[in-house]
Amino acid sequence: MRATRLLLPLLATLALSACFGSKPTPPPAVPMVVAPKPRIGLALGGGAAKGFAHIGVIKMLEANGIHPDVVAGTSAGSVVGALYASGMDPFQMQEQAFALDESKIRDVSLFSGSGGLVQGQKLQDYVNQLVGNRSMEKLKLPFAAVSTQLEDGHRTVFVRGNTGQAVRASSSIPGVFQPVEISGRHYVDGGVVSPVPVDAARQLGADFVIAVDISSKASGSNPNGMLGVVGQSISIMGQKLGEQELARADTVIRPKVNQIGATDFEQKNQAILEGERAAMAAMPAIKAKLAALEAARKAPPAAVATH
Repeated sequence: MRATRLLLPLLATLALSACFGSKPTPPPAVPMVVAPKPRIGLALGGGAAKGFAHIGVIKMLEANGIHPDVVAGTSAGSVVGALYASGMDPFQMQEQAFALDESKIRDVSLFSGSGGLVQGQKLQDYVNQLVGNRSMEKLKLPFAAVSTQLEDGHRTVFVRGNTGQAVRASSSIPGVFQPVEISGRHYVDGGVVSPVPVDAARQLGADFVIAVDISSKASGSNPNGMLGVVGQSISIMGQKLGEQELARADTVIRPKVNQIGATDFEQKNQAILEGERAAMAAMPAIKAKLAALEAARKAPPAAVATH
């Protein structure tokens, strides 16, 4: 009986403690998942001497804190893209552009019977020299060069192997450059099938693609010289195809370089300036779209309603 009297106060104390003094066990902490930043892809289109505009675009992107993670290039865009992917900054590329002697990249071979006046070996060697003779898979940034398989017209995206050779294949304007033979197949300018390689940038893993379109448009003007005629003919053929691919880019920069001819290498400074101007004009839209994409990736998933 006495034991019962002693237990009752103890039990009452424990009951009150359970009601008022204890704290609920907190739920286990859920680790915060930080969404990775979107991978930015740069798609550099073809346009012969107009390609110097790509350097101006890259200058302004970097000046505004936008550093592409992957690069894809077609024709002239593949030349600039390879140098940039190798780790060369836009100011170094500009220095190389100003110092460029056309004889370093033009090896004319008359009566070769190989489908073009220019062999392209000099261009291949020049690019390989500038990238330190590194293969594509050893460049600092993932890089793709787009070319056209001559046998069947298939779009070919080179992402490994000889960097200079891939650029040469991407830049071999039909009728001007000799087709490039690689593993028994022959390749010509990528602009025939992909004037601005947006899809190739996506293949490299880009979440946000900035496309740079320097292609000539059929405006009624008569180009001068054989290269100008061939270049504009290719542009006309690929114009509709290019529009479809450009629609898959997140933003398109269009430097005003139509007044620059395919062989007007002496206007390289003007092309670079036009690239800078066009990139700066597009910068507010690019920053706004990137900010919206980053915000969407960081937002928590919507709660699912239960009934």
